[in-house]
Amino acid sequence: MAKTIKFTYNDKAYTLEYTRKSIEIMERQGLKISELSDKPMTTLPQLFAGAFLAHHKFEKREVIDEIYSKMGNRDELLHTLIEMYNEPINKLMDEPEDKEGNVLWTAD
Repeated sequence: MAKTIKFTYNDKAYTLEYTRKSIEIMERQGLKISELSDKPMTTLPQLFAGAFLAHHKFEKREVIDEIYSKMGNRDELLHTLIEMYNEPINKLMDEPEDKEGNVLWTAD
């Protein structure tokens, strides 16, 4: 099961999660996770806002930014967001569980 962050803000329950689809959207919008250390002012807000896409894609960016401004323990938050972001990517690269019926391929 994918890791999520859950909290309530202004009496609304939120579940933050990354899916394969939400990461695709984030990448199309210009997110480059490799730029996190070089461009934290751009990348960290994009990473946080992207976690809303799976369950709260219509939440206004102003609200997302306001929520972030009130989030504590940001070092752990960043670590958790990166871990969550990597989960769908790792699943994409996993070998199929059911070996029967898999496509066998060769390279010449």
